Amino acid sequence: MNTKYSLPKDGGLIGASAPRDIIHRYEKIRTQVYENEYLGVQHVADTIVKMIRRYEETHYTNRIYEETQPFVLGLTTGRTPVGLYRELAERHRRGEVSFANVAVYSLDEFYPIRSTEQQSRNYRIHEEFLNHIDILPENIHIPDGTVPEDRISEYCASYDHAIRKIDLMVLGVGEDGQIGFNEPGSYGRSRTRLVQLTYNTRKIQSEAFFGLDNTPKMAITMGIDTILRAERIVLMAWGEEKARIVQRVVEGQITDQVPASHLQAHPDIEVVIDENAAGLLTREQTPWLVGPCEWTPKFTRKAVVWLCRRAKKPILKLTYRDYLENSLGELLEQGRSYDQINIDVFNDLQHTITGWPGGKPAADDSTRPVASHPYPKRAVIFSPHPDDDVISMGGTFIRLVQQHHDVHVAYQTSGNVAVRDDVVLQNIDTAREMGFGSRIDHVRSLIAGKRKGEPEPRELLDLKAAIRRAEARAAVRSFGLDPDTNAHFLDLPFYETGGIKKGQLSDGDIAPIAALLREIRPHQIYAAGDLSDPHGTHRTCMEAVLAAIEVVRGDDWLRDCHMWLYRGAWQEWDLGMVDMAVPLSPDEQLMKRHAIYRHLSQKDIVPFPGSDSREFWQRAEERTQHTARLYDELGMAEYQAIEVFVKMF
Repeated sequence: MNTKYSLPKDGGLIGASAPRDIIHRYEKIRTQVYENEYLGVQHVADTIVKMIRRYEETHYTNRIYEETQPFVLGLTTGRTPVGLYRELAERHRRGEVSFANVAVYSLDEFYPIRSTEQQSRNYRIHEEFLNHIDILPENIHIPDGTVPEDRISEYCASYDHAIRKIDLMVLGVGEDGQIGFNEPGSYGRSRTRLVQLTYNTRKIQSEAFFGLDNTPKMAITMGIDTILRAERIVLMAWGEEKARIVQRVVEGQITDQVPASHLQAHPDIEVVIDENAAGLLTREQTPWLVGPCEWTPKFTRKAVVWLCRRAKKPILKLTYRDYLENSLGELLEQGRSYDQINIDVFNDLQHTITGWPGGKPAADDSTRPVASHPYPKRAVIFSPHPDDDVISMGGTFIRLVQQHHDVHVAYQTSGNVAVRDDVVLQNIDTAREMGFGSRIDHVRSLIAGKRKGEPEPRELLDLKAAIRRAEARAAVRSFGLDPDTNAHFLDLPFYETGGIKKGQLSDGDIAPIAALLREIRPHQIYAAGDLSDPHGTHRTCMEAVLAAIEVVRGDDWLRDCHMWLYRGAWQEWDLGMVDMAVPLSPDEQLMKRHAIYRHLSQKDIVPFPGSDSREFWQRAEERTQHTARLYDELGMAEYQAIEVFVKMF
């Protein structure tokens, strides 16, 4: 993905004034945290290029070329290294590095699978990297997913033996701590072998295979001991969905239940992550436990909210002793008494709450998150998929419409791949029963002609996109928005590959967003600030919006525009970051639920092949109700549900 998107920072650890040993004292592996994935990728790419150059200088000076072994690079697969591979390919294109004297050993492969299948690790690593560099074919080593089962043990032993040395091993980590396909429970002395994939791993991988039934049950993987034989290891992780496991790998105990934790035993390993993946490390989550901090109002709120949860008290009941006993003595040294801090934080959090997300007309807005003028405002809600708008901020959307603002919604992708074939048949059959003609036999033939692992026919995808457009139109129509004038379907090109793997962001994705912004000239922009999206679509959509804003940066209207970030169905903003909280009444929550229900193609199915089996409407309601409970526990008014937002600018 190689995203440059990062969240606004406000206060935190003053790293420059604290010794390195103090900052890293909770970490058992040397860890580098970068602002975003792009900067982390630059660091790893620099490391690889420098090591290749140093190896060539050392081994190819005054020696016979043919007698010198190549530099050996161990490579991971999956989503994590995609940005790195693009960067390395680009550096090769610019002539900055050659891979002619490099051999690669790939970490794993599904079994059984042919190298020509698009889901195979072999196919992916060639498409993403090897086809774009000058590596010699004889120096490419990838596990063979077609070896007969009666020879597989012998083959794995041979592959392991061939890895006499790895100069640099580049790894990613799974959300359960997997490295390669070493699943939880893998022992530390394991070698290259055939492994049984867990149900959860297969379920996660099943989106690429178009269903669990098509997903391999086994895989070939380097063992943990094989990986630990590398001279040097770099472990990468990007995004908030990796934060929990990064914390366990970097700060936890070595255990077979977290296979990547065995990397703590390696003498030369570096973890490279972005700020989002670092979110649960002690120095990021509770930096006051590590060293001196910059105590801005929002950072102070973050610490006090943490203290409330730890002490199990509302804000105004915290005591001087609570602060001292929980390592917040430094906060008491900033010139305010503990009770004044309590009052200031209570007021700060209270002022995030508003029933007027577009601003209350003719009201004193000195303590409100949104200015009262102008009224009404023009607002654009960017929705990555055709249902994220109502799922993630449906209550706020309804409020904006009912409070007579000029609200537009822009659906960035068609969402067509999320529509099942039987839903298409049902819609076509409905049209036939209503007397609007019949194409059901033709559609059946399209579905029957689908080929495993290949993109769906464009005609079928267009039908699925039409279903999702109609659902989105029905949803906004249910609470009074005119879809003919105020719903915009952008169908960004990066998404329209016909398969799970999406294309790269391009000018073709950015230009229509910039054009829409210039047409509407909004006072408010709402966008999905998700960093835990398992698909990656939300991240790409966010990058597209930010790139479009750069295009219109010089426009006059942008000076009076503010951008608000909402979260999707996977995670909510930490209360320490929240800038606006919109409470929902029971009736408003029900109206939001009914809008979500209009997305019938997404109803009553498991929405994503992960461990959470709840439907999106259930996730959304439980998430917003949980946020309301947190506000209540901190001493605020008790609400049915609350949707929260972070201000980007």
